[in-house]
Amino acid sequence: MRRLHVLCNPVAGGGRGLRALDGVREALRDPALEVTIVRTESATHAALAAREAAEAGGEVVAFGGDGMARIVAHAIRGTDASLGVLPGGRGNDLAAVLGLGRDPVAACEVVREGRRRSIDLAEADDAHGVRGATFLGVASIGLESEVARIAERAPRIGGQATYAGAMVLGLLRWRSARFALRVDGEALELPGFLAGAANSGRFGGGMRIAPDAALDDGLLDLVVVEDLPKWRFLTLAPTVFLGTHVRRPQVHVRRAREVVLDADRSLEVFADGDPLARTPATIRVLPRAISVLAPAT
Repeated sequence: MRRLHVLCNPVAGGGRGLRALDGVREALRDPALEVTIVRTESATHAALAAREAAEAGGEVVAFGGDGMARIVAHAIRGTDASLGVLPGGRGNDLAAVLGLGRDPVAACEVVREGRRRSIDLAEADDAHGVRGATFLGVASIGLESEVARIAERAPRIGGQATYAGAMVLGLLRWRSARFALRVDGEALELPGFLAGAANSGRFGGGMRIAPDAALDDGLLDLVVVEDLPKWRFLTLAPTVFLGTHVRRPQVHVRRAREVVLDADRSLEVFADGDPLARTPATIRVLPRAISVLAPAT
């Protein structure tokens, strides 16, 4: 019998996941499954519960947003446990990349019937004591650091609406930074708005920052947006939702196994909606480091 441990973040998405919890419980009712549902009380509680479940031989399902998936992935990496994802947050970018949609009850079918798929993780070290901080999506510095901080404190409404408002406010506050990057050891310096090392390629509730990134190619996609007038950046921003921004001459994309993110001032590195490290930070890919429950087709 398969053992599933569903870890539900009750405050994710303004309580969206919690409201769907009864439906999830019913959708996972199956004589072949032993299901345990835990309402997590904090990130620490979620990590401990995930690790205990993995070490007991269970599969661990992150029911919440991208931050919850990141916490669970970090906790179970190095074990034989698979990661399941039920979208219950604002952005749900990982769920979208995996093809799960936005309905957590419908996504239960993948948890019940899906196949195990090996995917890459990424991790960050910094000069301030962070070691091996795991993420699944995009680690970025620059304007996105400001935008993510604003979005994190915003009312728990829809992902794209939150990020659109945070983008405008963040842009008003932003002053240009000079990035000092290393891409597989090669130095790259330029003034810019944003530099992001992408594993899954999507963040901010649908922004396709690295449209060609793949979760299982063993590489990071580094995307750098050069400095340009703020009004021109505003014309560029909507194209990120389509992934067509990478055609602009001010946007550079490189692939690498390791990227160092740094700048002329200290910046937070945000990943999966949360602060992960501070510059200078080294980001590296961990090929096929975890298995996830993904759609069968």
